[in-house]
Amino acid sequence: MKRKKKKDRIMKNRILYEILDWSKAILAGIVVGVFVSSTLIANAQVPSGSMEETIMTGSRIIINRLAYMSREPDRGDIIAFYFPDDGETEYIKRIIALPGETVEGIDGKIYIDGAVYEEDYIKEEMEGSFGPYTVPEDSYFVMGDNRNNSVDSRFWMDKFVEKSEIIGRAEFEYFPQIKWLSE
Repeated sequence: MKRKKKKDRIMKNRILYEILDWSKAILAGIVVGVFVSSTLIANAQVPSGSMEETIMTGSRIIINRLAYMSREPDRGDIIAFYFPDDGETEYIKRIIALPGETVEGIDGKIYIDGAVYEEDYIKEEMEGSFGPYTVPEDSYFVMGDNRNNSVDSRFWMDKFVEKSEIIGRAEFEYFPQIKWLSE
């Protein structure tokens, strides 16, 4: 009888040890996941067609939160940022004009400081005209690649994305296909 109780107690201790051991591993995984997600990368699903054909609606992408720690955002970068008019909604667009530049659209063409801006990723010419707008310091003028179906800097009350509102640079798409988005 004493042997059975001793065996039962040993078995309970082993089970308890296993539960605690697994709990530590699971907790460590959660802590690492939260750290990576809040400081290194962000995972995003594209909700609209404003970046088509580059990034399709429903695509899943990885955002590099550290991309601009060692360099400034550059023209052509696809960025995730907080919408300037509400400071909460997350958007994904392409940087078109940099601080100090003047950008305008005339009859479907974009001009930066008076020179035509050539873009090989645009599938359809933009309709209409906009601007001119001079980009303030530490801010950027952004547009979707699907120009005729994008609500972007051209239409916002606050026309520019401040550097402090940039979440990071879109690095790659991993669903439904795998492809690099940054150069």
